[in-house]
Amino acid sequence: MNGFYAPLRPWFSEGNARLRLGVSGAHYGSAAAEMESFVRPLWGIAPLVAGGFGFEDAARYVEGLSNGTDPDHPEFWGPVGSHDQRMVEMAGISLAFLLAPDTFWQPLAPAAKDRIERWMLTINDHPTADNNWLFFRILANLAMRKVGRNWSEQAVRAALNRIDEFHLGDGFYRDGKWYQLDYYTPMGMHFYGLLVAQMADDIFPDHARRFRQRARAFADNFQHWFDDTGAAIPYGRSMTYRFAQAAFWAACAFAGEEVLPWGRIKGLLLRHLRWWSTQPITDRDGVLSIGYSYPNLLVSEAYNAPGSPYWALKTLLVIALADNHPFWQAQEEAAEELPGGRVLAQTGGFITRRTSNDAVMLTGGQDGREHRYYDAKYSRFAYSSAFAFSVASDATAPDRPERSAVDSGLMVSRDGIAWMTRSGITEAGIDSDMAWGRWTPDGELTVDTWLDFGGNGWHVRLHRIVTAAPLHVAEGGFAIDRTGDGHQSPEQWFDLKPGQGSVRTLSAISAIVDLTGDREATIIRAAPNTNLRFPRTFFPRLAARVDAGTTWLATAAFAVPSPEAAITAIAVPETVKALCRRHGIALLRE
Repeated sequence: MNGFYAPLRPWFSEGNARLRLGVSGAHYGSAAAEMESFVRPLWGIAPLVAGGFGFEDAARYVEGLSNGTDPDHPEFWGPVGSHDQRMVEMAGISLAFLLAPDTFWQPLAPAAKDRIERWMLTINDHPTADNNWLFFRILANLAMRKVGRNWSEQAVRAALNRIDEFHLGDGFYRDGKWYQLDYYTPMGMHFYGLLVAQMADDIFPDHARRFRQRARAFADNFQHWFDDTGAAIPYGRSMTYRFAQAAFWAACAFAGEEVLPWGRIKGLLLRHLRWWSTQPITDRDGVLSIGYSYPNLLVSEAYNAPGSPYWALKTLLVIALADNHPFWQAQEEAAEELPGGRVLAQTGGFITRRTSNDAVMLTGGQDGREHRYYDAKYSRFAYSSAFAFSVASDATAPDRPERSAVDSGLMVSRDGIAWMTRSGITEAGIDSDMAWGRWTPDGELTVDTWLDFGGNGWHVRLHRIVTAAPLHVAEGGFAIDRTGDGHQSPEQWFDLKPGQGSVRTLSAISAIVDLTGDREATIIRAAPNTNLRFPRTFFPRLAARVDAGTTWLATAAFAVPSPEAAITAIAVPETVKALCRRHGIALLRE
């Protein structure tokens, strides 16, 4: 934890209530952003203290808590209003009071305690966002209860009842009104729910029981989102929270929930942390950057300020556990013992497959339109732990195709100039035992896509395009790292034939094949910094023009993170063959 905290020391304000970590912006103002930078390290510091480890700057945080809630102090965080970012950060303060009150609450002066109580409870006076934010109201009230101050059981119970309505089944939650099933299910809904289950079982036993049951239901599927190296499948928003992807496993351990064998939980969490320790995720001064596997503002959301990445520390909750806890006592299960094969989740429409060095998810897509680059985050066909996804930095320049980094996705154009990428999925789920999604950008175009895994390294896509006008259609495969590509000529990297193309680099191979025709194959040098994992990438693309009416296209995509690997024979799954037979589609290649 000291490695994360030490680089922050020079950036504390004089009154220790704020950290000024950078100048990039978020949709909230600087006061809330600097408060966020002050609070979010507590997600790692509070478990550290609760676990019996020393923290020499505890007095600095006590002073900051006092000054930040003092309206007469120049570093006052400001009053709380409706849908206020300050509500989000109350959760980190609450964790400190819940886990380590002797360190962060007891040393406060009586007047400071009164101010903090008044300020924290204003979260009951204003509406929060009707989503995972309701947990912040719950935690703030439970924290005040923990330290013997006023709190509202009514407010907590109402929030818990509303959160119950977000559960869809099998442990999956939507985030309020939005049908977004992503890492906010494990690192948000389950994480906070398990905190409540462990800390408030005495007053909310029914809710605690449900939170535990849902975690057990979710764990069996979620374990397939991690490959043998510990890397998780990047999917959805808020990728800058990085190793919060494994916060679910930490919360299960904290709540004493053996949702999987303890050795497996331990392996999933520790391999994940070890994998992230190899990634360049900090700036030169050691402060966590906005980005994923490297600093990259393109992947940020409107709510990502300079201190936002420190939510990653939620995964360090296991530090609070005693040495004799079953999590620490268990023998770490080897990655090779994880279950493999094709796993289908009816809720959400995910199909996952984990191999020794990759985990891949096929999905019909979701409508994540309130987030930047939501087409890339929710509407691509396949998501991989080894290759990640790319964002289309500019999809409107037909003479510069490298700018439209639509890997593992589809884009269309009516004039060859303005392009639309598959996004805003209107319907999705499991159909014919395959992942399925429907894209209807307007009244003149509907694209249905079915997906399933083929042979090793392959997945197959079947598209039905119904259009009122002719279309230009382009479809991408997986993007792979092209670091070092300047040392060889393109002829040594690319293999292009009618209807198929592949690219091999120093680290991987990626291929795409037209199963129903001879679409033109090209290799795209994606614009730099568009991929989450690699600053520079290649990916193969198929392109064609389709006529008005109904057109069926079938595509096979292949990728493995090994430059020595051979492209195996395509094995079209029986699910896809059955659908082809039903609609009279002839596959030219299998």
